[in-house]
Amino acid sequence: MMRRNSASGFTLMELMITVAIVGILASIAYPSYTNSILRSHRTDARVELLKTAQLFEKCFTQYAAYNNFTSCAAATPYQAGATQTIPNGRYQISAAFATATSYTITATAKAGQASDTTCATLTLTETNIRSPVACW
Repeated sequence: MMRRNSASGFTLMELMITVAIVGILASIAYPSYTNSILRSHRTDARVELLKTAQLFEKCFTQYAAYNNFTSCAAATPYQAGATQTIPNGRYQISAAFATATSYTITATAKAGQASDTTCATLTLTETNIRSPVACW
């Protein structure tokens, strides 16, 4: 009587089916993951805009002007169009003072965040006008 060796393990076909399933799942999950990452970095930018606005409001309370560059430490970094990069490095903050009683703070996406085309630029004014609205 002859013995038959039975092979154990996976066939090439089973392995290819598994690889295809993993590929399909990854193609579905990866865009969702990258979108979540972009949204979390967008939240960091909104936080920085609101913190900067709060500091400007303190200046206005003390000096009756948002753009008092000599006395207001919050406004000084934005003098002459200078910008600040937020801690995660994904947005650059700038502030424009049209008058002593108005400002517009802008967060502009940079680095990997630039692929967030819908919300590449976030703005906030002294009257709390936020744009684009869908990004806030």
